[in-house]
Amino acid sequence: MAGSPSFPVEPPGKTVSITVLEGHDLKGLKGDSPVTFVRIEYNGFVLGDSPKMDASAEGSVKYNFTISFDSHPEGFHTLDDIAQKPVIFTLIEVLPKEKKQKDEKVVSLGQAVADLLPLLQGLCMFNATLPVYPLPGSPLDTLRPEIKSSIDILISVQESLLTQNQLSEGNLLRVTVEALYSAPDAFLSTGPQYNYMVGFQVPAVGEKECPFLYKNGTLKLGSEREPLPRPKKWPVANILAPGGQNIPDAFIVGGAFEEEDGELNTPEDRESRIQGETIKKRIVWDLERRCYLDPIAVLCFRRRIADCRCWPVEITRVPLVTSMKVKAGKGDKVTEEDPISFHGVAYVNLVPLLYPGVKRIRGAFRVLPYHDSEVFEKTKCLFSLFRDVGHQAVLNKFGPIGMYSPHTKSVIGKSIKDDKQRELMLRKSSNIVKKDTSEITVETALSLCQNLEGQQYVESGSFIVLEFTLDRALVPKRLPEELASRVKEMIPPHPPLPRRTAGAMKAVEDYHMQITSIAASILDEYHELFGRQVVQGLVVDTQTLEDQKCQLNYELNTSGKYFAFKEQLKHAVVKIVREKYLKTTAFETLDQLQTFLSELYVYLMDQMHIALNQTPSPPPPVYTTLEQLQLFAREAQVNGEYGLASTYYQERVSRNPQDAQSWLDYGAFCLLTEDNLKAQECFREAVGLDANHLPSVLLCGIMAVMLQNYEEAEVFFEDATCVEPTSVVAWTMLGTNLANITLYDLEMLIARVLTPSVLGTLSVYSIAMMAWPCVGDTRTHITTGLFSPMRIPLPALTTLCLPILDLSVSCNFMHLFNILKNFNRTLFGSFNVLLHVLHTILDMSICSEVLEKYHKLDSKYN
Repeated sequence: MAGSPSFPVEPPGKTVSITVLEGHDLKGLKGDSPVTFVRIEYNGFVLGDSPKMDASAEGSVKYNFTISFDSHPEGFHTLDDIAQKPVIFTLIEVLPKEKKQKDEKVVSLGQAVADLLPLLQGLCMFNATLPVYPLPGSPLDTLRPEIKSSIDILISVQESLLTQNQLSEGNLLRVTVEALYSAPDAFLSTGPQYNYMVGFQVPAVGEKECPFLYKNGTLKLGSEREPLPRPKKWPVANILAPGGQNIPDAFIVGGAFEEEDGELNTPEDRESRIQGETIKKRIVWDLERRCYLDPIAVLCFRRRIADCRCWPVEITRVPLVTSMKVKAGKGDKVTEEDPISFHGVAYVNLVPLLYPGVKRIRGAFRVLPYHDSEVFEKTKCLFSLFRDVGHQAVLNKFGPIGMYSPHTKSVIGKSIKDDKQRELMLRKSSNIVKKDTSEITVETALSLCQNLEGQQYVESGSFIVLEFTLDRALVPKRLPEELASRVKEMIPPHPPLPRRTAGAMKAVEDYHMQITSIAASILDEYHELFGRQVVQGLVVDTQTLEDQKCQLNYELNTSGKYFAFKEQLKHAVVKIVREKYLKTTAFETLDQLQTFLSELYVYLMDQMHIALNQTPSPPPPVYTTLEQLQLFAREAQVNGEYGLASTYYQERVSRNPQDAQSWLDYGAFCLLTEDNLKAQECFREAVGLDANHLPSVLLCGIMAVMLQNYEEAEVFFEDATCVEPTSVVAWTMLGTNLANITLYDLEMLIARVLTPSVLGTLSVYSIAMMAWPCVGDTRTHITTGLFSPMRIPLPALTTLCLPILDLSVSCNFMHLFNILKNFNRTLFGSFNVLLHVLHTILDMSICSEVLEKYHKLDSKYN
């Protein structure tokens, strides 16, 4: 028996249950106790009506009505529908029958809207109290402002709509189309009415494209700015209550255009932005479209942004009245045709979404005419959503994505045969291959001639304001704690110093020192008051001593020095009580306190006499200070006596091994003498002592680059930006290291080609010239290539630094400047930045000297 063919088993749908619990403060057309029921709609389908219930005198009614629908990836209600479409509750009143009336009359009172987004955030159940927004003419509209009708609802699923992997790896994309400003003059509010639409596509489930369509933009004449903040609106059509069209807790807040991510954010664009947003015509949508991206779609979305950079967002308009076209043939078949006009495109740069930690971009983007060749060149997109796929096909295949216009409501109920034809058309359009150059040239010429209407966007300076927001960043940003832990893994911190316990002997010694210090201060005060009498040789008898003693006590008390001496001695006495007598608790009786004070007084007096009768110790030998050692080391370094300078630097480190600056200075000296491993060890010791010492962290990163360990270098530089976010040097080093990684293979190739003999004969700056591939004049290519602000490789900068750091290099500074003076201003600017960076990090006197010579040459050749 032949085996039956196997088909992939589709995952079963999951049931979403909706329960209407109770209504509050309801008022009917015929009285305060109306008979009402609730109609529940979702995704264009009426799910059901609740039983008719009488309201109480207070306007409360308990419905307790439950209805459900199935969510399936390939069914009517997909995850994309859950993300963007709300459940609509319409409160309907049943009017009492009149005489000779067969059917009941009903009137809609208001609508409530429930967002299903919590189901895509991992919740299996949530309840809410929804305000009922009154319909025009409803009796609910006449209630007092403090009284608002509401209903309690409960929404639940048996199990989560998303798996744990989808919750952790998936994402939610929100795109808001605010308005198109500076609309062409041909857009008129009178005459034939048009439907203004914006559309583009993103991968939603796997690599399957999901169309984003925003319809029914409102054409407004320029008078004043749009209000801020203003609410965002649902992209659905069957919400009739004005207040229910707004998405809860979602607002367009605007902001300074200089902080935007679009194209028109420079001071030169300020005037055009102000005129476009106030004076000229505009088309306003204020619609937010949401879409769930599964893990595969997230990877596809990120890859397409990296490959294409720009995303095509199409703008067009179609007439609201559908024109009928009769095709000749059997039965004279009648077809619908909606010609699109004013077909434009905005190229939205989504690359900022690939920056670590970035979840939102918002800005204004210029609208250009849609040309196939230009769109393909910038976005690699092979077809137009409106023209090639057809906006009607997109609407009918994927459901109502924007707000319906009147003529599109009749197109929803198409047959299955039409759906298959549209699927075939979509499949063909997605498989378009790149055509020959001749065909593209012909089509380009034709499109340029045919899209004259789109050129009006450029002539009027049109721009569209868009916002892209993600729940999670496509590239997560590493936390400062993570970077700090990585640095600690590479450089273990020094163990804490052992805690020294002050014993009784140390407490007594401290007391002696304080007594000696106070005695010296009292002697100084005595000599200041009575020193002349001693010098003049006057006889000092007992009465004179008593008078001097009284006068000295008076001066000490009136000047406050007596109380200062008491405070100075208090801490030493407390240490004696704790360490010598081990007394740390309060006394229970006054007798115990008095006994202890007497004993303590006797002991302190004895120790005071011992301290005063001690022979003064000889003065300690005079040592050089750390600052003097640093000056000696710098002097020896300038004189070329590197051995003596090394001794001074090592002496500074041994004097104070806990000082990060001493290790940094010694490492800078080792870097000068080309002892890179020793320099790296010193810089790491400095970071181990102080993880927030910015120069040490930067130099650790530089040493990692010199040793070709780019991963560690990135960690150090990124940690430096966290230590000091405002440091220009830290951000410059981080960006230079990222640009340097791409040149690593090139430098390795050149290093294999150059032999040791060649390296020995070439000067340092000659190697820098040869390290960059150039054709023709070497000077010109280095000026435009090596020292371009966007293409400076860190090894080239390091090579240029060697003549500055190593005084033994054969070329002198004036020789180097004679070569640099022939280059243009770009090189001088780059060299100026380099010298400032070196001077900031290493604080070397030689950099100041070179910088001074550079400024002289700069003013000479400027």
